[in-house]
Amino acid sequence: MEPIATAQAIREAEQAWFDAHPGGDLMGRAADAVAAVCAEVLRGRDLVGVLVVAGPGNNAGDALYAAAELGGLLGRTVPLWVWPVLERAHADGLEAALAAGAVVVDAAGALTHVGGAGLVIDGFSGLGGRPGLPDAVAALARAAADARVPVVAVDMPSGLVADSPVAHSSFVADVTVTFIARKLAHVAEPAASRCGRVELVDIGVEPPQSPWSVVTDADARAWYPFPTAASDKYSRGVVGLDTGTDAYPGAAVLGVSGALHAGAGMVRFAGAARDAVLAAFPSVVAPLDPAAPGRVQAWVVGSGWPGADGPRLSRRVADGVPLVVDAGALDTLPWLPSALPSGSLATPHAGELARLLGVGRRAVESDPIAHAAEAAGAFGVTVLLKGATQYCASPSGEVLVVPAGPAWTAVAGSGDVLAGIAGALLAAGVPALRAGALAAALQARAASALKGPRTPEELAARALPGVIAAL
Repeated sequence: MEPIATAQAIREAEQAWFDAHPGGDLMGRAADAVAAVCAEVLRGRDLVGVLVVAGPGNNAGDALYAAAELGGLLGRTVPLWVWPVLERAHADGLEAALAAGAVVVDAAGALTHVGGAGLVIDGFSGLGGRPGLPDAVAALARAAADARVPVVAVDMPSGLVADSPVAHSSFVADVTVTFIARKLAHVAEPAASRCGRVELVDIGVEPPQSPWSVVTDADARAWYPFPTAASDKYSRGVVGLDTGTDAYPGAAVLGVSGALHAGAGMVRFAGAARDAVLAAFPSVVAPLDPAAPGRVQAWVVGSGWPGADGPRLSRRVADGVPLVVDAGALDTLPWLPSALPSGSLATPHAGELARLLGVGRRAVESDPIAHAAEAAGAFGVTVLLKGATQYCASPSGEVLVVPAGPAWTAVAGSGDVLAGIAGALLAAGVPALRAGALAAALQARAASALKGPRTPEELAARALPGVIAAL
């Protein structure tokens, strides 16, 4: 797992480094990294210059020192223009840029030059920046985007907030050069799309400990419960699904598809859509009496339920095995007479989580980690908050962030498949926090492997097994 640091944690890590290295030069290391990326963008484009948008803080220092290095890195004279937005900029950085031939311009001059520039270096604001941009800076950001001028952002595209996924008015970077650790805005949509490619640079500062982490490909390989020569259908995991209704049989079929194609050793079905499930998947064990489905190691409930159904959920809770609680079953959580079995997983989207917590959907979308963690603590269950970026929060406060897959996955039925995948993983013994995050990551990878408008069942059947095998 790769840590995601808050802005405050980064400040504390930097201060600890300075305390241990009095007089140390972090800015020089950061500027060298920014300059290398900028030179890469400019290489082969000999007739273009660089516009630096500079604020008063250290981000401007990084940007200005980097601009001053470009001539030496490229072996040519690089026209430089510097716009000190607040009529002041990092003094030593500005001096270095001026020594390299930079010309100071005002807002009007910056707008004049941006269309012909080969690069904009965004050094306006950093970790402490406020959401959004002043009007003049926003106008320049739009002009750069309209003219398709590449933007390299220092640490964070100005206008974004490091600890938020919200896409405030901001620069849209082609490359963001950041240091020490990634921040939430680098990995969480929709803010992440404004960061472009994120280059994380080691400048010698130890990354801070964090309860937030981003799930990587290495995590997926390490967490998936691959069978061995000693495995049988029971040891690979027996998952039960009590999903769907006569009116909504599709949810049951989709969930079963997710479970089977994610590698479940056996799927038992105990819902109303028995005939539809067996017609699609004859390997499923579906007794005529759903009250006696046989033993399972995890249950998936709620997908396709028209609403809260306390008795139906309580029957599955009584088995004492972990549950994946999805869709209609979520509304029953506040009224359950007892807690869910240990290791259970709830899978709401933002609207469902907002309803459970009694807040507005926008509040959840603005601060998804806090609300997912609140629900995990309130209900004593791991919560996978579904969306473009997905957040899996444990009752202990640990949060795993799953980067977004292709936007094509935003389609009805994806959540039903996801619940089935998660159920298969729970049944195989994967802990709930990892099962939720891994299920989301596998589905995102499947969508990346089979691009374009695909149905959820197509992604499950055609892409998911190959993605797992490729791990």
